[in-house]
Amino acid sequence: MLDAVVVGAGPNGLTAAVELARRGMSVEIFEARDTIGGGAHTEELTLPGFRHDTCSAVHPLAVGSPAFSRMPLERYGLEWLHPDLPMAHPFPDGTAAVLAHSVGATAMSFGPRDAGTYRRLVAPFLGRWESMAHDFLRTQWLGLPQDPVTYARFGLVAAQPVTLLNRRFQDEKARALLAGLAAHAIAPLCGIGTSGIALMFALAAHAKGWPVPRGGSQAISAALAGLLRAHGGAVHTGFEVKRLDDLPPARAYIFDTSPTALARIAGLGNAYRDVTYGPASFKIDYALSGPVPWTAEPARRAGTVHIGPTSEEIGAALNAAARGEDPSVPFLITAQPSLIDPTRAPEGKHVFWAYGHVPNGWEGDATDVIERQIERFAPGFRDLVLARAVAGPPQLAARNANYVGGDTATGSAAGLRLLIRPKLTRVPYETAHPAVFLCSQATPPGPGVHGMSGHYAAKAVWRRLSAGGR
Repeated sequence: MLDAVVVGAGPNGLTAAVELARRGMSVEIFEARDTIGGGAHTEELTLPGFRHDTCSAVHPLAVGSPAFSRMPLERYGLEWLHPDLPMAHPFPDGTAAVLAHSVGATAMSFGPRDAGTYRRLVAPFLGRWESMAHDFLRTQWLGLPQDPVTYARFGLVAAQPVTLLNRRFQDEKARALLAGLAAHAIAPLCGIGTSGIALMFALAAHAKGWPVPRGGSQAISAALAGLLRAHGGAVHTGFEVKRLDDLPPARAYIFDTSPTALARIAGLGNAYRDVTYGPASFKIDYALSGPVPWTAEPARRAGTVHIGPTSEEIGAALNAAARGEDPSVPFLITAQPSLIDPTRAPEGKHVFWAYGHVPNGWEGDATDVIERQIERFAPGFRDLVLARAVAGPPQLAARNANYVGGDTATGSAAGLRLLIRPKLTRVPYETAHPAVFLCSQATPPGPGVHGMSGHYAAKAVWRRLSAGGR
């Protein structure tokens, strides 16, 4: 009998398996698709030689993850590449606010009236990334914070809606940049906790950067799988699990799936009937004949570019998706990894990645509105397009079953749902079945390639199995 079986080879399933295998447990993973990685996967979606990330592309929370930092993933091929600028936020007049490695460069891009405000905002938290990542990338009520003073100080700011935080700033550049950072949660900006999301992404850039893995996001998954195999674990692909009886006998079953899929497979009935899935993504991958012709020079050096010139426009786009309305002027998150990783495209060519927000399950085509939005800040962009791969909510859900209705966060992150995932319970990784656990990003700390949900699920499994052994 195995000690643990993991269902799903996404970043969290792989992390949970690695952590248990490193403790000497026998672990095997079963993945429905023919390849591993879940949201950290890379393939040729458009033309030969153009390698695209099928979901996540840029990884500030991965390079700063407490779980990954304890693993020798570089021995298994993971290499981080950092752009000159982590992120740029261009404006119609050809200027841009930037999220730079330097706090000073970031502050000065906002203009003289807001530079000091930004410096004062982030100053108490600089140099404290390790303790903050430990204290906030977790279930908040499980265990005491490592740095109580910083935890309390950050928590007072983090709990605010970003719309309230933005009242500290006088000009639109700072407001738009922070709104764009908060929008990564794919939730209305007026929700509590959105300031915390924005600040964590900003602090990650200052402490660790916003890098891409050489060769694509698949390198993260491959490194985790290599480390798992080095500790005796195994990964089985092309194995769809429809019920627990499909799996070999084990002391624990750990699901890197949506909560509803877990309930169906494990026979837990309506255990997760109240889970709410949030707005969806509409994603386009491009093969380009050259770099994106941004009007704003900083955007030509940034790994990530946010497109939405005002905080009001960003908020309106998110609100429309949450209300179920068709997109008209979307807020876009874009990535251009081939600027710093030449392995991603043929010489002189580039890959480009963009997504906006649409209602859950939306079946329309947002290609035109997305490309019109890009052209506002990069005139002539369409002339560079060699090929495009379009994925709306149905295609995203077909590609990854965890993305219910195209929700790439595997559950709404609006309001308290970022903390209380997937439902209110003391240990969200445990279920009503004593041998069944949930480790996907449907659990705290939520979406992102950081492995922390898998890390804490593995701890819960270890405690349960150790207690059983005694």
